[in-house]
Amino acid sequence: MTAIPAQHAGAEHASPRAMAQAGGLHPFGVFILLAGAFLPIMDFFITNVALPSIDASLHASASSLELIIAGYGVAYAALLVLGGRLGDRYGRHRIFLGALVGFIVASLSCGIAPTIEVLIGARIVQGATAALLIPQVLATFHHTLEGERKARAVGLYGATSGIAAVVGQLVGGLLVSADIAGASWRPIFLVNVPIGLIVLLVAARIVPGTRSQHPAGIDLPGTVLFAATLIALLIPLTEGHSLGWPWWTWALIALAVVLGTVTFVVEKRAERRGETPLLPPSLLRLPSMSRGLAMVLAFSVGFGAFMFVFALTVQNGLHEDALHGGLAILPMALLFFAGSLLAPRLITRFGRAALATGAVVQVAGLALLVTIVVQKWPHVSLWAMAVPLALAGAGQSMLFTGLFRSVLADVPAHLAGIGSGVLITLQQSGLALGVAALGTLYLALEPHNVPHAFADVEYVQMGIIALLAVGVAALPRFTQASAGTPVIEG
Repeated sequence: MTAIPAQHAGAEHASPRAMAQAGGLHPFGVFILLAGAFLPIMDFFITNVALPSIDASLHASASSLELIIAGYGVAYAALLVLGGRLGDRYGRHRIFLGALVGFIVASLSCGIAPTIEVLIGARIVQGATAALLIPQVLATFHHTLEGERKARAVGLYGATSGIAAVVGQLVGGLLVSADIAGASWRPIFLVNVPIGLIVLLVAARIVPGTRSQHPAGIDLPGTVLFAATLIALLIPLTEGHSLGWPWWTWALIALAVVLGTVTFVVEKRAERRGETPLLPPSLLRLPSMSRGLAMVLAFSVGFGAFMFVFALTVQNGLHEDALHGGLAILPMALLFFAGSLLAPRLITRFGRAALATGAVVQVAGLALLVTIVVQKWPHVSLWAMAVPLALAGAGQSMLFTGLFRSVLADVPAHLAGIGSGVLITLQQSGLALGVAALGTLYLALEPHNVPHAFADVEYVQMGIIALLAVGVAALPRFTQASAGTPVIEG
């Protein structure tokens, strides 16, 4: 469906319901869609500060705690592109509402989960429904708005993502610390139910229905193979250490390699037949895409691991409550958010040098943080960590923004939606794998020495960032023409 006529786009004086019936999206409709996107993004981060409470309540193993985070991330990553294509084919409004119902039910199931197994299963369903919900938001903006209104809505979506990370940590800490009716960690999931129902009822009335006139096919074999590859890699990484690395964990890792190879072959053949696969090999062969995606994956592995181990270090190691665990990360989150607003202009002016500088600043912040934690342990105040966390957040915002921008630099305009889906799929995969791989390293070392366990994980992350600082030289030069914002579509 093409964008609505300009007269509808500018008719902000009309009621939201009337604009929706005419095929337009009222500013309040933009807000409602952003609220729908806010919940799933927040839920990736809100759980970090609740892990110790979940452990105490459900007697979870270390690997189970990782699966609470990583299971959500893998389901999200594996189904994200599929969600965009389902919206294109069957209607974005319909898929948005259905996915939101599923997300609400999954959140309720998380909140009342009697065992850790039920909680992990409900989290996986949460991630799957989030993957179906999120693409409909950007695609609806893309197909109902024009010009400045579209740019403003997409910019607000980016800001929403940053705010959701901050609010997730803070609200999670507040709700757990409040211990409402003795429910401990459960309100962090139950809060989604009333908010989700309000968004559902309003969106059903004021969000217009759109769909693609030429939807891409649904690549079921590619989706299943990609999900199987991630799962075959995730299970041994999370369970291997606690079980003593039995033979089947190594067999699953080998299987993941085989599945990854089969996925590539199947996707390549599908593209030769004129189909649009989940991960198009022709796009992956573009220099900016292949190099940029490898860097985004590596960056996300480090970032996902950091958020996981930092929350545990503050709460389990420094014995801070969940609220202070959320407040501890605030300097990093705020500088990341502020830096993300400035980064596009700086990258356009200074190009790859801005990314390299951001990487150096992030490494400096992480190195200072590790020094403070190791030397002052266990008398480490949250104030002492504020400056290094702020440096890390400012630096990573520049690197994060630049890497996302570089990935799509050479992608043809008519494939931008597919390229964006591949990009965010690899990002979410990296977040989940970071928790599984480096989170396992931390949990193996934590019982012996918490500060050194934290330091060892951060040394790996600093190594990744240092390599990225050098690797940005292989990225394309940044120009004003490459400054487009990704839109997830099928």
